[in-house]
Amino acid sequence: MIISLQGSMAVGKTSVLKAITKRLPGVTISYEDVTEVITKIKQHHLDKDNDDDYQIIQGLWIDHEIARYEKIADEKLVLMDFGAEEIDFYTRAYPKASGKDWQLSQQLINKLNDLEPCLPDLVIFLDASSEELRRRKALDKTRSRSFFDFQLENLLPIKRDWFLLKANTVLVDTNGKSVEQVGDEGLRIISSYVSDN
Repeated sequence: MIISLQGSMAVGKTSVLKAITKRLPGVTISYEDVTEVITKIKQHHLDKDNDDDYQIIQGLWIDHEIARYEKIADEKLVLMDFGAEEIDFYTRAYPKASGKDWQLSQQLINKLNDLEPCLPDLVIFLDASSEELRRRKALDKTRSRSFFDFQLENLLPIKRDWFLLKANTVLVDTNGKSVEQVGDEGLRIISSYVSDN
């Protein structure tokens, strides 16, 4: 069973994941690690704002996510800081969010089909207002988040709609709540889902 924490940059996914796992014995954690793919993109001088390069870049991300899934596929319960659903969404949404009229290549569509078995059983979508997200970003000095404004203004509205249409997504409003409070809510959702399945 795979459960993914989803939401905007700076919403607190990693912090909430850590808070949940302290109280959930026997769970396997899979954090998002982008180093390998970013290195390949830089080595090959690929540009996500070039159509042909974008197709290659997203293929690399999908391959990376499939390999990540294969490492945890046999575990009983896995919590992910972003899972395959993030790559699936981004691959489809980024061109539109960027105002580009690109079509996904057949090769990339085939890769998205290969990604489907890796999608999580449950997505917990952590949400917050734009003002709250900006405040949290300003408080977190450990990350530059250079993509933050674009994703907040262009991608996040599409992302909310995309995930909230899915039957396996539960929205958690994090406005005005501590990490511990959101962790408690996440733990309740996970415990209920696990007991029902």
